[in-house]
Amino acid sequence: MMMMMMPRCFVSLIQAFFLSLVLLLLHHVGGESQAASSHHRELLAYRRPLQDCPGCTTTTASSLPALHYDPDLKDVNIVATYSDHHGNIRLGSVKMGHLSSSWLFHNPLLPLPNNNKPPSQLVTPRDSFQNDSRMEESASYSSTNQTENHFPHVEFTSPAKLNRQSLRQERRAQRTLELIQQDKESDKQMQEAAIHKSMIFENSLVGKYSIWRRDFESPNADAILKLMRDQIIMAKAYAHIAKSKNASNLYLFLMQQSRENQRVLGKATSDADLPSRALEQAKAMGHALSLAKDELYDCHELAKKFRAMLQSTERNVDGLKKKGTFLIQLAAKTFPQPLHCLSLQLAADYFLLGFNEEEEDVVKKDAKFEDPSLYHYAIFSDNVLATSVVVNSTVLNAKQPEKHVFHIVTDKLNFAAMKMWFRVNAPADATIQVENINDFKWLNSSYCSVLRQLESARLKEYYFKANHPSSISAGADNLKYRNPKYLSMLNHLRFYLPEVYPKLDKILFLDDDIVVQKDLAPLWEVDMQGKVNGAVETCKESFHRFDKYLNFSNPKISENFDAGACGWAFGMNMFDLREWRKRNITGIYHYWQDMNEDRTLWKLGSLPPGLITFYNLTYAMERSWHVLGLGYDPALNQTAIENAAVVHYNGNYKPWLGLAFAKYKPYWSKYVEYDNPYLRLCNINE
Repeated sequence: MMMMMMPRCFVSLIQAFFLSLVLLLLHHVGGESQAASSHHRELLAYRRPLQDCPGCTTTTASSLPALHYDPDLKDVNIVATYSDHHGNIRLGSVKMGHLSSSWLFHNPLLPLPNNNKPPSQLVTPRDSFQNDSRMEESASYSSTNQTENHFPHVEFTSPAKLNRQSLRQERRAQRTLELIQQDKESDKQMQEAAIHKSMIFENSLVGKYSIWRRDFESPNADAILKLMRDQIIMAKAYAHIAKSKNASNLYLFLMQQSRENQRVLGKATSDADLPSRALEQAKAMGHALSLAKDELYDCHELAKKFRAMLQSTERNVDGLKKKGTFLIQLAAKTFPQPLHCLSLQLAADYFLLGFNEEEEDVVKKDAKFEDPSLYHYAIFSDNVLATSVVVNSTVLNAKQPEKHVFHIVTDKLNFAAMKMWFRVNAPADATIQVENINDFKWLNSSYCSVLRQLESARLKEYYFKANHPSSISAGADNLKYRNPKYLSMLNHLRFYLPEVYPKLDKILFLDDDIVVQKDLAPLWEVDMQGKVNGAVETCKESFHRFDKYLNFSNPKISENFDAGACGWAFGMNMFDLREWRKRNITGIYHYWQDMNEDRTLWKLGSLPPGLITFYNLTYAMERSWHVLGLGYDPALNQTAIENAAVVHYNGNYKPWLGLAFAKYKPYWSKYVEYDNPYLRLCNINE
C-alpha cells in the first residue's frame, strides 16, 4: 500500500539503480574476461563443442577452465573474425546463450599457460567460420566501430569491392550455365550420331564374326558343328568298349550313328554350312550316347580309350606334318611348267633366228664390263623370269641407269634362253652381260674343292638314294639339303668373284629371288672399314647365330668360332674385291671346304661356309637395306617391307610358285611384264 503511494520520482530512482547494477555487472564480467583471456569481442577464433563437431581433433590439458554462462548473459553477443575463401577478413556474431558449457576460449595475443603447453580439451574445428549456420555475417562495421570494439588491425571490405565480388560471382555462375548448356548440346549430338550409325549398320553378316581377331570369337559360334564332332569321338570310344564286352548290337548302333553324323557334317566348316536336319541328327546321336553311357559307362575304361585315341591322333598328325614338309620341299624344288615353257620357247627362237651364229662370228666385249667407275652387279641364276625381275626393279629405281652394269651367269642349259630374253627385252639404258659358267675353263675339280666333292660318288648317293626311308620321314632338316640347287656350281660361284671379274674393285652380289625398291648406288659410297663383305645381320636374340648353322660339337669349329656370333644372309652383299684379293679369301674358303668333305662341320649349302670364310670380315649394314623372310614368314612388318631398299623371298615360298604368300607377291609381280608375248604364250599371268 505504501509502495503504491510512493511518489513517481522515487520509482524512477529505483529503476535507475537496478539499471546501474546491471551495467556494473556487465562491466565486471567484461573486465574479468579481459584479465583471464581476452575481451569477448577481441576473440579471433572460436571453438565448438566436441560432441557437435565430428571432424574436430582433441588434445589433452587442463589449464583453461570452462566458461559457465549466467542465464542473464545469454543475450550477450560474441563477435569473432574469420577469413573467407577470397582471403578477406570478415566479422560475425553469435549469442552467448547458444554456446555450451564445454567451450574454451583463448586470446592468441597472450602467452599460453603451463610453460606454453597447449591447453587440454581444446577443440580445433576444421571447418571455417562461415560454414556455421548460426553465425550472422556482418560487413557494416565502420572503422570507428572497429576501434571502439578493439579491432584496430581489421581492414573491412569496401562497398565497391563487394560490388565487384558480386559481379564476379554472377559472371562465374553465368559461365557455369553456358558450359553446362554446351555439354548438353554435345551429348545430344553424340546421341544423334550414335542413333544414325545404328540405323545404317548392317547386322546381317555372313559366316563368322570377330570383333578384332579370332581370339575374341563367341564361344557359342558353330556350336552344332562342334557338338557333332565331339559326339563322333564319344561314339567311337563307347563302340570300342561295346565291342570288347561283346555288345554287338550296341556297337553296330553306335557305328551307324557315327557314320550318319559324318555324312551330315560332310565338308562343313561352320553351322551355316550344315543341312537343316543336322540338329535332329545331333539329338539322335545324343540319345544313342545316353543309352551307351547307361549300359557301358566305366570311368577307368573310358579314360584308357581316350588316351589311346589321343596317342593315335598325335602319331597321325606327326606323320601328316612330315608328309606336308616333304611335299613343300618337293614343290619348292619343282620348276613350274610355265617357266619351263618360257625357257624352251626362248631357246628355240634363239637358234631359229640364228642369234647363236651371230654370237660366234662377232665376239665383242663392251668396255663398260670392266669399268671400275660404274656400278656392277653379279647375278648367278638359271631362272629367266626371276632374273628379269631383279634387273627391271633395279633399273626402274635407279637415278642413273646408264651407270649400272649387270653381269649374269647361267648354266649351259639356260644360256640360250637367257641371251634371247635380254636381247629382245634389254633395259633402255643399263648394260647387260650374259655368260655361260661352262666357259670358265679355270673352274675345274682340280682347283675347286666343292666341285670335286659334288662329283664324288658318296655325295651323289646322299642326293639320289631315293629308296632310302629317310627320303620322306626324315623331316625338314634332312629334306632341305636334298635340294638340287646345292648340286649346281652356280650356288658356289659367289666364292670366286675376283677370278670371274679380275678388273673390278667392287661388286654387288644379288640373288635371283630379290626385288629392288630403291636406288642402290649409295651402297658404293659406304665405308666398309677394311672389311670384305658388307651384309645385313639376321640374328634376333638367340636366332640365326653361328650355332644354328655350324656343328659346335666338333672341336675344329668350337675352337675357332664363337657360337653366339651374329649370322648374316646372302642375297644382297657388297664385296670389296681388292680386300678379297689381299686377304686371299678364296684360299680360306678352299681350306674349310676341304675340312668338311665328310659333312661333319656343316651340312650342305653356301651360307655356312660363307659365315666361316668371312668370319670377322663382315661389315654390318643398316637393316633397311635388306629385309628378309618374304619366302617363309607371313608375319613380317609391312612398314619395314615398304621402306626396304631390297626385299628377299628367301625360303620355300618363292613368288613365282603357287606356294607364295598372296600379300607379298605384288612386290614382285609389279616388275613382271605380263603383256610380253612369250609370257602370254606360256600362260604366265598374275
